[in-house]
Amino acid sequence: MEENRKKNDSRKEGKTSKTSGLCPVAKKCGGCQYIDMPYKEQLAKKQKYVEQLLKGFGKVNRIIGMEQPEYYRNKVHAVYDFHKGKGIVSGIYQENSHDVVSVDSCLLENRKADAIIVSIRELAKSFKIKTYNEDTGYGLLRHVLVRVGHTTGQIMVVLVLGSPILPSKKNFVGALCKLHPEITTIVVNVNNKKTSMVLGEKEQVIYGKGYIEDVLCGRTFRISPKSFYQVNSVQTEKLYHKAIEYARLTGRETVIDAYCGIGTIGLAAASEAKKVIGVELNKDAVRDAVINARINQIKNADFYQNDAGRFMVQLAKSQTQVDVVFMDPPRSGSTEEFMDALLRLNPSRIVYISCNPDTLARDLKYLTGASRGQKAGCENGKGKDRGNGMVNGYRVMEITPVDMFPFTECIETICILSQISQ
Repeated sequence: MEENRKKNDSRKEGKTSKTSGLCPVAKKCGGCQYIDMPYKEQLAKKQKYVEQLLKGFGKVNRIIGMEQPEYYRNKVHAVYDFHKGKGIVSGIYQENSHDVVSVDSCLLENRKADAIIVSIRELAKSFKIKTYNEDTGYGLLRHVLVRVGHTTGQIMVVLVLGSPILPSKKNFVGALCKLHPEITTIVVNVNNKKTSMVLGEKEQVIYGKGYIEDVLCGRTFRISPKSFYQVNSVQTEKLYHKAIEYARLTGRETVIDAYCGIGTIGLAAASEAKKVIGVELNKDAVRDAVINARINQIKNADFYQNDAGRFMVQLAKSQTQVDVVFMDPPRSGSTEEFMDALLRLNPSRIVYISCNPDTLARDLKYLTGASRGQKAGCENGKGKDRGNGMVNGYRVMEITPVDMFPFTECIETICILSQISQ
C-alpha cells in the first residue's frame, strides 16, 4: 500500500515510473496510451491537441483535470475465456484482436469492481461453469459488467451468458454475495449471438432490484444495465456544471436535451428552465429518464424515445419554440439531418458536449456555416435566411476541454455556440 502511494505521489510530481511498473499488460492492452506519462504532461498534450483542432472557432480555455486521476471508471467490463495451462481467465481483448489479455486490476477501473470480476472468475472454476467460445458458440460465461454508484456505493453485477440457465444459480449468488456483501443487485443478460456487442436483449434479475442509483449534481439517478451513464462521475459533475453555466438559463427557456441518455443533463438543468424536452433512442435509458424525473420530483421535463435527428426534424416542422439545446452525441458526432433541423429551430444557444474533438471540429464547421456556404447558397455567412427556414447565424463563444479519461488519449470537450445577433 505504501509503495503504491509513493508511485501515485511521484506521478503527480512528474516522476512517473516506467510502463511495466504501473501496468504489466499495458503494451498488450493498448487502452492506456499515456500510462508512462506524468499527469501534467497528459493534460498539456490534450490541451495542445484541442487548441490545434478548434482554436480557429473560438477561445479554448484551460483543460479541467482531476486531482486524483486513478481508479475513476465506475463501469467495468471483463471478457472471460479459457487458456490452456491457465484455465479460466478474465480481462480485456488485446488491441485490434479478440485475444483475451488476463487482467486482475487496472489503474483506470474501480477497485471493488475489479475484485468482483476476479471473484467471479474463481467461482466459475469451482462451480465448473464453462466460458463461451466465440468460434464454436458453446459455453456459458461470456462477459461480466460491473457498475458502481460513485456516491451511493451501490453495485450492480451483470453476468452475460450464452444461455438463460445458470447452474446452481442460488448457490452461485450466495457465494458471490458472501465474498462481496456490497453487491446490491445481480442481473443475468443473455447474449447467444455471434456479435461484438457485449449485452444481449433478454435480462433476468436474480438478486436485488435490477438497477442501482447514484447521485450526480444533486439529483438521484436510476441506472439500468443498458443505460448510458458517464464513466467518470467526478469529472462529469464538472462537465455538467460548465454546460449549465454556458446555457445561461433564467427559468424562462424551453430546453432540448438531445442524446439525453437517462436524462442527466436535462434533469440537472430543469430547476433553471421553464421546460426540458429530452430525446434518446435507447428505450431502457428513456424508461430510466422518466423514472428519474419522478424520483427527483421534477415535473417540467418530458422524455421521448426516438432518433435524435428524426425528432429534431419533427420539432422544426411543428415550429416548436426552442431556446437552448444541449447535445451530447456519440463519438461519430451528429448528423446533417440533426444539424439542419437544429439550424431551423434557431435556438439562442447551443451547448455541444463532445467525446471526439475531430468530429466536433467537423460539426462546428457545419453549424457555423464554414462547410455549408456553397451548398446552402450563402455568400457571406452573416445570418441571412436563405428561404428554406435555415439561418446561418452561429459562432463559437468558448471551448473548454475536460479530462474525463486520464491515462488515455481520449478527451471530452464542451463548447457554447450563440446566435451572431446576440
